[in-house]
Amino acid sequence: MKIIKEGPLFYLHSKNMTMIIEEHSGYLFMKYIGRQVKQYHQSNAVVMKDHAFSGNPYPECREFSLDTQRMLIGQHGLGDFRQPSVRIQHGNNDVTDFRYVSHEIKAGVLVSQGLPSPYSQAEDATTLSITLADTVAELELIIHFTVYNTSDAITTFSEVRNVGKERAVIHQLQSVMLDLPKDDYDLITFQGAYAREKTVRRHTLNQGIFRVSSNRGASGHAQTPAAILTHPTTTDDYGEALAIQLIYSGNFELICQQSQLNDVRLSLGINHENFSWTLEAGQQFNSPVALINYSSKGLNDLSQTSHEFITQHIIPEQFAKTARPILVNNWEATYFDFNRDKLLDIAERASELGIELFVLDDGWFGQRKDDNSSLGDWQVNEEKIQGTLAELIAQVKGKGLQFGLWFEPEMISEDSDLYRTHPEWAIQLPERPHTYSRNQLVLNFANPEVVNYMKKLLDDLLSRHEIDYVKWDMNRNITNIGNGQDYAGSMMQTHQYMLGLYSLVEYLTTKHDHILFESCSGGGGRNDLGMMRYFPQVWSSDNTDAISRLQIQHGSSYLHPVISMGAHVSAVPNHQMNRITDLKTRADVAMMGNLGYELDLNLLTDEEKQAVKEQVTRYKILRPIVQFGQQYRLMHTANETAVQFTYEQRVLLTYVKVLSTYEDMETTVKLKGLEEDSLYCLEETDQLYSGAELMYAGLTMDTPRGDFQSLQLLLTKV
Repeated sequence: MKIIKEGPLFYLHSKNMTMIIEEHSGYLFMKYIGRQVKQYHQSNAVVMKDHAFSGNPYPECREFSLDTQRMLIGQHGLGDFRQPSVRIQHGNNDVTDFRYVSHEIKAGVLVSQGLPSPYSQAEDATTLSITLADTVAELELIIHFTVYNTSDAITTFSEVRNVGKERAVIHQLQSVMLDLPKDDYDLITFQGAYAREKTVRRHTLNQGIFRVSSNRGASGHAQTPAAILTHPTTTDDYGEALAIQLIYSGNFELICQQSQLNDVRLSLGINHENFSWTLEAGQQFNSPVALINYSSKGLNDLSQTSHEFITQHIIPEQFAKTARPILVNNWEATYFDFNRDKLLDIAERASELGIELFVLDDGWFGQRKDDNSSLGDWQVNEEKIQGTLAELIAQVKGKGLQFGLWFEPEMISEDSDLYRTHPEWAIQLPERPHTYSRNQLVLNFANPEVVNYMKKLLDDLLSRHEIDYVKWDMNRNITNIGNGQDYAGSMMQTHQYMLGLYSLVEYLTTKHDHILFESCSGGGGRNDLGMMRYFPQVWSSDNTDAISRLQIQHGSSYLHPVISMGAHVSAVPNHQMNRITDLKTRADVAMMGNLGYELDLNLLTDEEKQAVKEQVTRYKILRPIVQFGQQYRLMHTANETAVQFTYEQRVLLTYVKVLSTYEDMETTVKLKGLEEDSLYCLEETDQLYSGAELMYAGLTMDTPRGDFQSLQLLLTKV
């Protein structure tokens, strides 16, 4: 068995990882998490001593305090003065004392009701459910842990049940909390802003509280619901690393606290700010699921562990190992200024160049001529596209292309028929003016009537048209929360919104499971595992500049697999950065993700069209290596990036040099994960190299002179 109960100890074993939990006097202690340990005899026990100002639940034992133990849950008000993981109001206080009652071990994965959850075959996973109770508050807390035979991963979530007769209010319920022993730690987070998402930040932990959070109604461009706890000496190739990720797309908080005794508490869950959840008698509440990954072999191995789990258990099965089509999107080519002829001209050129999918972006519906109107009116503007959408799709498919469509179902414009009919469906505060962003408002998906309306509308649209791909956008965050019937109802609204959204996307992606859905929120504003559970692909940034993308794609690689990341070649000067970058470099960078083009192909010179045709042909060869292979970060500095993909017998190395240098020796890049005694043939020269020399001596990078230069090297094991 992968989960074993021996006396007071619970052993949770995934592939190479172990978590050990101890039940003591009804409390659950976090004894160990890390590399697999099959026999444990309290070697790292907490020394019992009387610490100053630490509360004692037992008067006869001043040496025992919840403030000094490594706990599995952080309870508020009983003497554990660290950041709590659970806080529930009942009666006139929010103090709880949850104690162990029972446990159950079952095969398979348990689903967190109404929320995105991993999938797995029953024989590959085992779930432990531990029930705790507070008899005074008349509440139960059930913590679920699932381990996976083939992955170094554990997933967990909690549920609270009101088993009493009085109302209770949840103010905080973290999905995961880990107490770790005193040590030197670094915390890696992924922050940034719009157009520079997933920036890697490495923080040295000191006494105090470090917090990353979002109150935007989405996980956000500037933060990611994930972190990696590691040691200062850990590198891509050496040392321990522990990652936690939240499978959720709304408001979240990540809290890392080093206490006055220098131990560390790491927790992740729904943001407790502007949140409360009312539980009437007999009701229950589930937290989102959290994912824990571990590696003892450095950050590259941790990344591969996370990639593997997401591919096997998060991304919908039918797309997990399905090659992504090479697409052209008309947005940066035309913006709102298009008609049928202009769209078909782009499609015709795309077909000639070997591109596989044409995507019609914003502007095809309602009276949409700019971003001031028509969101919510998802009826085709047949005057603008000069006929029906079905006719346009047929003409595009007649050119040998698949067809994709953009829409933004969560939004509404004041200038729309839907708003004029249902102004109350917008999220808003009574008697206060709207707050605008991108000239639009947010539909209240906390209202089941709104969700059911969108289910019917979008289902009808997708059922009546041969659509292969959907780009699902969200271009503003939530403000003016207050549609609830009272204050308590309004505090539930952002989470109810997420439940409504998940209900909608689960319905659509299940019924239309042949459609490849791509998540977008102004780029990477909601790039998280919650959306990825339904949408196999994400538009990781609106910034299409190749040099900017190096940083964005580098950060994404830490936890998310490449097959989930769209990456496009765009026009120069770039529309975001105004930078001019060589077409080859733009393509080499985009080929480190799922290749697409976002420009007017008809404006290319004949020489550029030939280059694009060759790029498309080459990527069809490289595609399985990039999308299905193992990724290694070889180098990432302000001026140089090198990334390796290995799949079956082939190795792809991409190297980018940002600024040219003079009178400087060429860089040698050392490859990883090769067979030392095997020979590898470099496609460009037919030169043979041993795996050992490529890994230990390295391969010299000789780029052309000039800024923004790249090399793309393909090696095949002989």
